[in-house]
Amino acid sequence: MAIQDHKWYTTQTDPCWYNIRDLAYRNEPFNDTKSLTYWNLLGFSNNKYTGDMYDMRNAEPEWMPDVLVQFDMWEHVGWSVYRMGPGACLPLHSDTYTRFREIHELESSDSVARAIVFLEDWQSGHYFEIDRHPFVNWSAGDTVVWYDDVPHIASNMGFTDRYTLQITGKI
Repeated sequence: MAIQDHKWYTTQTDPCWYNIRDLAYRNEPFNDTKSLTYWNLLGFSNNKYTGDMYDMRNAEPEWMPDVLVQFDMWEHVGWSVYRMGPGACLPLHSDTYTRFREIHELESSDSVARAIVFLEDWQSGHYFEIDRHPFVNWSAGDTVVWYDDVPHIASNMGFTDRYTLQITGKI
């Protein structure tokens, strides 16, 4: 899966996690009202764009330090485990890193990186796209890393939950 572009690349994260289905996930609304307004104008009518999350406001899973050590070259690392249920769709967008920039007092997002770690092997209907490059058939541990505002899409048109780990940090 090794691919590199000017603002994103693929890598592998050691699959050391377990019990991801047992976390106390919750849903929160997508925090970019400009994108939400645009998606509604285009005809998207989804109410759960973000999927369900278990993030740093909760107890850290026992396996998380073993994952985060693989990102030790980043500063101020944050994490969120996502469960995207069947029918969920996160249309084309670029991350704003609003909370992360507020917490770490960053004026812009040009020094921010984000990684998506696929926590389970690909299943039919699960989809990810970054900068017009589609991803399917991934294996647990496959990881996509991008910097700043690279556009991307996530969706689950299948019949099973899609699990990913989102890691954000300052480079």
